[in-house]
Amino acid sequence: MFNQEPDGATPLSPDDLLGLRYKHIDTRAQLNNLEAANIIQGQLWARNLKNQTLDTILDRDFVVNLHRALFGEVWIWAGNFRQRELNVGVEPIKIPVVLHNFLADAKCWIEYKHFDNLELSARIQHRMVQIHPFVNGNGRHARIFTNIVRTTLLGEKPMKWANVKLDGMTKERALYISVLRKADGGDFSAFITYLKDLGN
Repeated sequence: MFNQEPDGATPLSPDDLLGLRYKHIDTRAQLNNLEAANIIQGQLWARNLKNQTLDTILDRDFVVNLHRALFGEVWIWAGNFRQRELNVGVEPIKIPVVLHNFLADAKCWIEYKHFDNLELSARIQHRMVQIHPFVNGNGRHARIFTNIVRTTLLGEKPMKWANVKLDGMTKERALYISVLRKADGGDFSAFITYLKDLGN
């Protein structure tokens, strides 16, 4: 039912769709609305957590529980690491180790101030998307995870992701995907400029 996914989106397989909790959904617009409502609930869940620290946020359990909170009312497989290869992301068998190493790196980036907060935000968001730990929702999960790091650990305002439409096939999405792909090669300058242009 979803054969016109936007560029950079993870395609949903027939097996993935079996995990949809609402069997009446048959269009991308309906699914987007359902997921948007769940994401609001997930953000409220994250906001209500108390006494969060560097160690509790940059932790595998937090990453998994956040994805489940954001998408668990829609998808049975929310919060589970993917088990199949995609055209993006690390091999499924490597996800736990690569994610662990990334979170350890991010702790060091923050503790030792390796990067300014804008570049740090770009690097955290990019690396989470690059790992692509879940079946779907990785971009939205990564952006929200980055905002939690910013607000809770860095004392920064959340990124202004909400000002742009990144779900459909828009010019904004095309620009976002292009800066992510440049960052894949280690050049974060375009990503940082993109974030500045959003008013961050």
